[in-house]
This record gives sequence, C-alpha cells and structure tokens, in this order.
Amino acid sequence: MASPHNLSLNVCPQSLRLHGFRQKRSSKGLMSEAIKCESRSSGSDDEKKLKILISGGGIAGLVFALAAKRSGFDVKVFEKDFTAVRGEGRQRGPIQLLSSALALLERIDRDVAREVMEAGYVTGDRNNGLADGRTGEWFVKYDFLTPAVAKGVPVTRVICRMELQSLLVRAVGEDVVINNSKVMDFVSDANKVRSKLFGPQEPKYSNFMCYTGITECDPQYLLQFGYKVFLGTNQFLVALDIGKGRMQWYAFVKEARESPVFHTGNKNMLLQRYRDWCDEVVTVIRRTHEDTIMRRPIYDTDMVTSWGRDRVILVGDAAHAMLPNLGQGGSMAIEDCYWLMVELQNLAQTHLMLSEISSDELDLAFRRFEKKRMLRVRTLHSICRMASVMTSGYQSHLHISLPPLPLFTNEYWSLKVKHPGMVIANQALLLALPKFMDWVVIGQH
Repeated sequence: MASPHNLSLNVCPQSLRLHGFRQKRSSKGLMSEAIKCESRSSGSDDEKKLKILISGGGIAGLVFALAAKRSGFDVKVFEKDFTAVRGEGRQRGPIQLLSSALALLERIDRDVAREVMEAGYVTGDRNNGLADGRTGEWFVKYDFLTPAVAKGVPVTRVICRMELQSLLVRAVGEDVVINNSKVMDFVSDANKVRSKLFGPQEPKYSNFMCYTGITECDPQYLLQFGYKVFLGTNQFLVALDIGKGRMQWYAFVKEARESPVFHTGNKNMLLQRYRDWCDEVVTVIRRTHEDTIMRRPIYDTDMVTSWGRDRVILVGDAAHAMLPNLGQGGSMAIEDCYWLMVELQNLAQTHLMLSEISSDELDLAFRRFEKKRMLRVRTLHSICRMASVMTSGYQSHLHISLPPLPLFTNEYWSLKVKHPGMVIANQALLLALPKFMDWVVIGQH
C-alpha cells in the first residue's frame, strides 16, 4: 500500500539552497550537524532545482543526501575526513537499525534499503531484553518481531557502521560526495553556531566509561538472543550478536571522567569488576584479546526546545545526541532525514517562483518538522538517560541480617530476598512494555 508520505522522486522545485556543518567527535564526544537554508534566484534550468549542500558525511548526512538525490534535487556532501569509512566503526561498533528506520529507508530508496538489510544481521527475531548480571536470568524481554510483522515492515537488525556508510556513499555517488573538504559559508567554529541558537552548551558526561570488544561465540548460544543487557550495581554489560559467530560486547562501568586510561590491562580490570557475575558475562570478556578492547567516555547533550531558527536547523546528534545504551541514535537520524525532506518537498511544491519562499515560510516548515519529531525523540532521549540512572542503583536482592535463633545457633544469619522495587519494576514493565515497544519499533508512518 502506498504511503501518503512517500517521497516524490520526480520533483524539480525552484532553487533553494541548504548549507550545513558537521563538528567531528572531540575528546568530549560531541558530534553535530546543522542545515542552513538561503534563497537564490537564477534563470538557468540547473538553478531551478532545489540545491542542497550538506557538510558532514555521517549516517544522517548521507541518508539525507540520498533522499535529496532521489527527489531530483541538486545535492553535494562535503566531508572534512571520512572517519567512519576509514575505521571509526572499529571504535564505535555496529549500529542498530529499528524497523521504523528501515521502513523509511525503503521509502527513500528501496534498492539501497535492500542492500542494507542484506548486509545487516537480523536480531529482532529472537529474545532481546534485560537480564540480571549475576544470575543471567531474564528480567524482562522486548518483542521486536510481532509489531514489525503486524505492520509489514522490516525486522530490526544490526549492521557494521563502516559497511553501512560505504553502502550509502556508493548510493549517493562519488560525484556527490566530496572528501577532504569543508563548508566555508558558515562560521569557522561550529560551536559558535550552536551557541548562537541555544546559548553555550557542553556535552554531559554520563558518569559511565564504555569498554568494548568482539569475541567468537558458540553459534548455538547466539541463537538464544539478539542482544542481552546484563544489569548490575554501577555497571552493566550489553552483549550483541553481530553475525558470523561473533559477539560484540559493551561493558559500561561507572567511573570518574578523569579516571586513568588503561592502555593495557583493561581485560584484567574488567574481569575483576565482573568476577561475581554469571558465566555468560565472564566468558565473553575472557575470550576477547586484550589489544582489541577499546575504551571511551559516554556523553550526551540536553534536549533543546527547538532545533533551529530562521534558516538554520540541526538534525541527528546535533539536535538530540543520546546515550548509546538502547541503540537509538542511528535510527533517529534516519527518521529525521526522511521527515525533514518531506517538509522541504511540501514547501518547494507550493511555490512556482523561488522568490515567493520567505524566511518565515521556511521557518514554519522547520517548526512542522520539529513538531512531528519532538515527542518521539524527547521520549527516547529521556529513557536512555533513565536507563543509565536505573543501572546505578540496580539491586536484584536484599540481604537481611537476622539475630541468632535460640536453641539453633548463636550466630547472626542472613536472608536473601528479591528486592521489592525490582519486583514492582518487573510487573510494571510487563504491563506497559508491549504497547511501548510497538511505538518504538514501528515509529511514525
């Protein structure tokens, strides 16, 4: 069934130029993208197309470029340095693509979406969810499959970040992507643009350091789940099946930002931190080679009430950088790109002459985009933060010390009982999770 929001691929509206910037990931972990629009009048046929200039060849930049190209617009992507294609993915690991993002990618370009899905590895068809770190027992499971099947959309999967970006670069075309370049008509310091829009804002350290590695696993074991989050006090570990008998794991450990960097010995430190956890956790760490374990601090940014002003708008991490513990960042970026392109198309189609497009009209289009996206993004941003806070105080059981029992013992003894807070949380999640996961997985259509 055709979607009322499908992108029109034969649109050639009047000239409208978008500019943008991308600030590379710094030691503080901030990555930002922005789009700036300005009107340009010209009489040539080439100048009658919507002209889009994108600075930053990340997932958001390339997906937006693909949508623009398939819509018949004139687009260029300027990238200072293709970090992800050349190896950033080794540090950041695979990327999860929800059914919602894959469905919108299909609307943009079905062939590219098929390539992405074939290159990816389905994780949404098995158990996924939270488990107790010490026992390995499931705390709650997520159902990614049922809502996807019910809506007839692709099932959630993971894909190598570098492979995804390489596929998108090929689809956009080498004639569109210009490497070793930067946009010069924005101010040279990207932070000045963000500060001008929202005031000074530093990325917030989450109080967690992430250690990650890849290890070989028994394929039969991997068939049991797509990803599993093992919970513990002040630390948790995410195990993710990435295909070909391999598992990527992320150990999130509560540490001060200034904690020393262990250039060697990360493995021993982690084995010590997780020594009392279940065999599943200890085994994946033990099987990982020391020199492949990588470490990075985890940051996010506060949500803002608006993502742009006048002719400037932020998308992706610039607007709503999220903590990675739920794997939402890539999917939210793809969703952003689709809905922003819908609004730009709608605006361009209502004007025969470029001069008729005012700054106020463009600003209203951006506000419609924000209205479409704000609730969903803000909710997931808050839940990602909440998940980190909850893990800091996670305690599966209470140990109650009891006085000696006459005639039996003269010593104090302890009683282990399930933490009542965890029992309540479990029941609440079982009640609310099905509808919530439908909303997360399916998204806005």
